[in-house]
Amino acid sequence: MSAYAFIFARGGSKGLPGKNIKPLAGKPLLQYAIDTALAVPALSKVFVSTDDPDIARVARQGGAEVIERPPQLASDRAPEWLAWRHAVDWVTERYGPFDTFVSLPATSPLKAPEDVEAAMARLEADQADICISMTPADNSPYFNMVKRGQDGLVTLVNPPAQGISRRQDAPVVFDITTVVYVTRPDFIRGHDGLFAGKVTAVEVPKDRAVDIDDIYDFMLAEAILRSKNATGE
Repeated sequence: MSAYAFIFARGGSKGLPGKNIKPLAGKPLLQYAIDTALAVPALSKVFVSTDDPDIARVARQGGAEVIERPPQLASDRAPEWLAWRHAVDWVTERYGPFDTFVSLPATSPLKAPEDVEAAMARLEADQADICISMTPADNSPYFNMVKRGQDGLVTLVNPPAQGISRRQDAPVVFDITTVVYVTRPDFIRGHDGLFAGKVTAVEVPKDRAVDIDDIYDFMLAEAILRSKNATGE
């Protein structure tokens, strides 16, 4: 079975300009995702989809093949799902059909090869359409997450059911992470989003689930990396 890794890294970033190639602990952010993909034996090719020539240069130097993403698929309003579909078609036209699509977002640099392998195995074991990654949530929609109504007042996102008076009694909830997504090319072509089919998930520990959106996330990731390097992890 053929399994390919895809990394989607557009040039525009309002939260942290240039973040996809910003040096993190001495290495471009993008390189972490490429290195993870290269460390998974089941992934025979690594592609980076981008509209940015600087990102493309770093990707090629790092060992990936570049997919030139059309400008209309690289704006902050363009659904990434459409970039996934473009990448599937681009690769299929050049290399023929393949079996497994693995997305490894550059914004989660602390992912490990075993996270990717676990997601690929889970997709098969559960016979699902897509496998996402998740990590235990800090907050619960039953107790400390609120939404504001039209009157300006706030209510719980999900009021507890009768008999649930403690957080420990509420359903366990998770945050979706951007560590890894695994699916099939046909699912991407035939559907319009992650939850359009049968979804399964793998749990990733918090120290590998940091998603970089702004400078504070970047600083957290850098602190974790330095700590792991200092302890030899």
